[in-house]
Amino acid sequence: MFGFTEEEIRRYSRQIVLKGVGGVGQKKLRESSVLVVGAGGLGCPAAFYLTAAGVGKLGILDFDVVDISNLQRQILHFTKDVGKPKVISAAEKLRELNPNITIDTIQTQLTPKNAREIIKPYDYVIDGSDNFATKYIINDACIIEDIPFTMAGILAFNGQIMTVIPKKSACYRCAYSDPPPPGVVPSCSQAGVFGAIPGIVGSIQTSEAIKYLLGFGELLTNKILVVDIGSLIFQLVTVKKSDDCKACGNVPEDLLNVFDYYQGESCEI
Repeated sequence: MFGFTEEEIRRYSRQIVLKGVGGVGQKKLRESSVLVVGAGGLGCPAAFYLTAAGVGKLGILDFDVVDISNLQRQILHFTKDVGKPKVISAAEKLRELNPNITIDTIQTQLTPKNAREIIKPYDYVIDGSDNFATKYIINDACIIEDIPFTMAGILAFNGQIMTVIPKKSACYRCAYSDPPPPGVVPSCSQAGVFGAIPGIVGSIQTSEAIKYLLGFGELLTNKILVVDIGSLIFQLVTVKKSDDCKACGNVPEDLLNVFDYYQGESCEI
């Protein structure tokens, strides 16, 4: 069926029987590619479920190494991996989970200079970064390259998720035109992060990617899903596409060449 082996049919059987997926959808996933930027709290669950779902090519980008403080929430890294590059640690687990897919490890930092080249080969991008500079770089590069993406951020007991379809929906800058001033938003090391919240948010990011790739369901476009796991409140905030947006407005700017991405501190939202 659709060129799948007997093992693959059994592996994906619970997904293939779903209305909206089927054999056709599973074949689409096998032919799709997703880049996960960041192999940390958000990137780990996102990469795990994309791999399990059978997305044919997965890129994992991160320049950091595993620290013992990561293990409370970054589910692809184990105690034995402390000191190991995160992309290597993550790829090892993912290849054990599903040897049928291709995993590209990109051990570097995403910058305004390399972002377009790195992002361009993929069908979809998931933001699993932990700093404002990278989030804005992803936003601006994906809009230029016309690649859909899902942004997210976590802090303490809270999370935010937003999906962007370039030229069709509001972008991250429509909601937050510029990074906050340094010191306004604390980092996770300062404010802490509840271990389960990146699992919840990263899983939602995965569902957004799969829904887009297969063309079913409603996406988190033109809105931000705000999650407060402490009070168990999920709230949708409407975001309007701005004609004056520097990234996706009527007169977009060449932001990757002119914007100072590092004006704010490195911290999660």
